[in-house]
Amino acid sequence: MMDFLTLFGIYVAVVLTCIFLVCKYSGQQNNPFRALLSYVTQVVAPFTPQWLQRFSHWIFHKLFHQRSNIFIYLHILLEGSVYAEFTYEVFGFCREMDTSLTSLLVPYLLLVIKTFFFYLCIKTDPGTVTKRKVSSLIHIYPYDRRLFHPGVSCETCQLVKPARSKHCRVCNRCVMRFDHHCVWVNNCVGAGNTRYFLLYLLSVCAMALDISLLTGDMLLHAVLRSGLLRASYIEESGQQQPAGPLFVVQHLFLTFPRIVFMLGFVIFVFFLLAGYTLFHSFLALVNQTSNEWYKSRGLVCRHCHPTPTADDLCGPVPDHSKRYYYSRGLLGNLGEIFFPLQATQKKGN
Repeated sequence: MMDFLTLFGIYVAVVLTCIFLVCKYSGQQNNPFRALLSYVTQVVAPFTPQWLQRFSHWIFHKLFHQRSNIFIYLHILLEGSVYAEFTYEVFGFCREMDTSLTSLLVPYLLLVIKTFFFYLCIKTDPGTVTKRKVSSLIHIYPYDRRLFHPGVSCETCQLVKPARSKHCRVCNRCVMRFDHHCVWVNNCVGAGNTRYFLLYLLSVCAMALDISLLTGDMLLHAVLRSGLLRASYIEESGQQQPAGPLFVVQHLFLTFPRIVFMLGFVIFVFFLLAGYTLFHSFLALVNQTSNEWYKSRGLVCRHCHPTPTADDLCGPVPDHSKRYYYSRGLLGNLGEIFFPLQATQKKGN
């Protein structure tokens, strides 16, 4: 039993360590992941056939540097697997334990809500900057002259970049109030769909939490009904020992392997997405995008020293006394997320 629990503990520790490292070094150019990948590539490359290297490069480029529905299909597959297991086993056990039908239908209602916002994230234009709209989009946000400078043009689109916009290399377009490109929805997250993305994250977290609570409650009732907490077992040495929590955990793994595996996966997804959702909720409350958050860590702009323009020389000096330059107060920031500023509006700070 101890060998099983030791391996399980190591697995949990490795997963949590990976999550911590991803959160700590995300957005940094020089990080352990990039250094490790570079080292492994250098070591493995001499022994790897050229065709395999080209194929690996093609796969990587296809997944992360081009628009692709692969992650959408993967998302649906994982979600379908969880709901299939929940419906096939957990639902029946919960009904036997007199769990109310209303409680058991909540995950399916959350699935419908999540799917609706998921669809909107995929299909809604995030705020593409076009030649026809760029002249009006420039006036929506003022340039802070730290991360965003007037007179800077996109090298690819050949359009003047409005403040808070960024060119997405995956979608090959500039996006207004660009946050990031999300492979799971195969779309950019920007001014036009940030509200749907936030509601999508909240609904996924609620869905995972509800399934976890129902499944955990079912397993708890199974343990209580079996009388395991009052049972005992015989060790290899022949001594009788009371069945403690470790014995109960192993018993659940052996009795309900698919349910316990599904529960572990859902709990892992919940904590991972809960942290991500809290991060994006914080950004919404202070009116900052993840792109701006990454840049502001070093206050480094791609166009570090743009050529001064008339706006730079004669325009008003931006007020940098505020930590969050584009913040308009809590209600104003939330209003801007759910009711994006239009091209005909001007924003004053």
